[in-house]
Amino acid sequence: MAAAGACLFPSGLSPALRRRGGAPAAASSSQNPILRSSLTSRCAVSEEQASSASPGTTIPPSRPVSFGEYGRRYEKGASDRSSSTPFMDDVELESGRERLRRFFDQAKDLTRSDGGPPRWFSPLECGSRLEKSPLLLYLPGIDGTGAGLTSHHKKLGKVFDIWCLHIPVMDRTSFPDLVKMVERTVKSENCRSPNRPIYLVGESLGGCLALAVAARNSDIDLLLILANPATSFDKSQIQALLPFLELMPEQLHLSYPFILSLMAGDPSRTFKASTEKGLTPQQTAGELSKNILTMSSYISVLADILPKETLLWKLQMLKSASAYPNLRIHAVKAQTLLLTSGKDWLLPSQAEGARLNEALQRSSIRKFDACGHFLFLEDGIDLITIIKGVGFYRCGKGLDYVSDYLPPTPAEYRNVNESNRWFKEITGPVMLSTLEDGRIIRGLDGIPSKGPVLYVGYHMLLGLELVPLVSGVLNQRNIHLRGIAHPMLFEKYRKGQTLDPQFFDTFRMMGAVPVSGTNLFKLFSSKSHILLYPGGMREALHRKGEEYKLFWPEQSEFVRMAVKFGAKIVPFGTIGEDDFGEVFFDYDDQMKIPYFKNWIHQLTEDNGKVRSNAAGEVANQDVHLPWIRPKVPGRFYFCFGKPIETAGRKQELKDREKCHELYLQVKSEVESCMAYLREKRESDPYRSIFSRWMYRATHNSASEIPTFEP
Repeated sequence: MAAAGACLFPSGLSPALRRRGGAPAAASSSQNPILRSSLTSRCAVSEEQASSASPGTTIPPSRPVSFGEYGRRYEKGASDRSSSTPFMDDVELESGRERLRRFFDQAKDLTRSDGGPPRWFSPLECGSRLEKSPLLLYLPGIDGTGAGLTSHHKKLGKVFDIWCLHIPVMDRTSFPDLVKMVERTVKSENCRSPNRPIYLVGESLGGCLALAVAARNSDIDLLLILANPATSFDKSQIQALLPFLELMPEQLHLSYPFILSLMAGDPSRTFKASTEKGLTPQQTAGELSKNILTMSSYISVLADILPKETLLWKLQMLKSASAYPNLRIHAVKAQTLLLTSGKDWLLPSQAEGARLNEALQRSSIRKFDACGHFLFLEDGIDLITIIKGVGFYRCGKGLDYVSDYLPPTPAEYRNVNESNRWFKEITGPVMLSTLEDGRIIRGLDGIPSKGPVLYVGYHMLLGLELVPLVSGVLNQRNIHLRGIAHPMLFEKYRKGQTLDPQFFDTFRMMGAVPVSGTNLFKLFSSKSHILLYPGGMREALHRKGEEYKLFWPEQSEFVRMAVKFGAKIVPFGTIGEDDFGEVFFDYDDQMKIPYFKNWIHQLTEDNGKVRSNAAGEVANQDVHLPWIRPKVPGRFYFCFGKPIETAGRKQELKDREKCHELYLQVKSEVESCMAYLREKRESDPYRSIFSRWMYRATHNSASEIPTFEP
């Protein structure tokens, strides 16, 4: 049974003790009768506990009690990832204004009972989650309410078991004691489920808390997500204002408008959002005025959350909080994701993020240049989307790229699709497929709908075909291709790399997995649609004059496994790179210049080689970036050959020679598809981008641009 409102329990209490109905002295509220009374009215008591409870006694619940009227209880097993749709369930993102309103509504409700020690609560609105969801402990910033993730609860709650730390307004627990409280919970939950990872999501002060707990518990499987951690508080300008804030009367406390402005973020983003909606100047002015009035109404709530004495206490605590983990940073072994804002007026967060990224052993960093200090309240920031992009979600001891994969939601895919719309408009992709009777048709009706299916093709220069290929198959056939990718997409960003670490986030979100026999086996086992390029990096980073030349290994690499699972093999060809650019400064040229040669060797050493034991051209997998001379854009063409059946051929293909024959057949089919496209495109009246623009100008913008007759 659940009481209404914010139901909380002391954070230092071991879950094992909670289930037995016991409570350690350090977490007991018996020394404060008023606190005990208010806490009793806000906690749920299980039936077996209620039967043995005496009147006026507070009995902590066995799990974090769900919060508020914002959702329904978790029902074990209610969530199922085996749906026919390739997407996760969607949850609409709230605007920045709505996020702020929701935060203050929940913060106000949480602060009604401000007595007692710090405690955990589990948001009721999280809904149903996966059965083996990892635990996520949210550690708040200086507000201490625990409501900072409120706008993310529904999406996070589908894949995490979420507990939020609430620090009551008048609580004066020191930072070291907070560390011990969180540590007790971490150790208890790890003991209860040793194979389940524990996520610590901390912002500002909570980031210091997460690092401190991780430094003291290097033997526990922790994953840290730190949003603008306050480890750089000694460099904050606000320290100089502390004496001034102490002398200022509470009625004239200017810190509340300042903190509120930090929560609201950059006002120019509100103006930009209004103009993007097509609002008139008068309507935009009205929106901004409404925002100002709404913000002013939150000052009184903020004063309740952070009265002068509490605010000064938290700011003083930040001094010790920032120093504590900095002295122990070398002991942090946890996998860490750093999220930093470019317009954090409270802390030098981006500089600090770079420092921590260098100091931590297993870290990744993502920067949000237009965001302020309270990152999770910012418009457009979606924590679960960030986690997917970084590949930071797992349910067990190690990351399983197949079973731990979280597909995009329809909204996430729309954002990816929209961000690449310009490229698809420029390339004007034409997609053809082959029916069972051998006829080639426009569209993708010829590709199989049920997996496992292995798509084997030519890797164009720089992998330019990937965006139109993956999105085209998903849009036309609702089939999600899982690409086998180079390990460099999954490595930690290092100094000297040319690409921003966020460049590959879309590939990871769309399901790319590192190339390995194990991952290929698991994808086949899950009946996936798999995208494989046997030519790999050697093909995608080819030399001058090598366009449309296959660089496949001499020995077959995928045939035996495809036959083992009875998978269909779909060979496909793609052309068009020669209508977009021409390599003029390639690998051979770069290796003649010492500067570029050293740079290539360093990149290759950092990212590792694939097929380092192979012989021939395909073994040369040095990481480099060919220079390309652009051309007036032409058009991309894709042709999927007739699917090759492997079901029922296990005995036949036990012979290595037979496997090699099938391998050569697939390669020949890919070459035939490309030869067909190169011949047929000559008769395409809309091969040029100018002819396609003219067609768009005279026809419905949604209409399909014609091409040659297949």
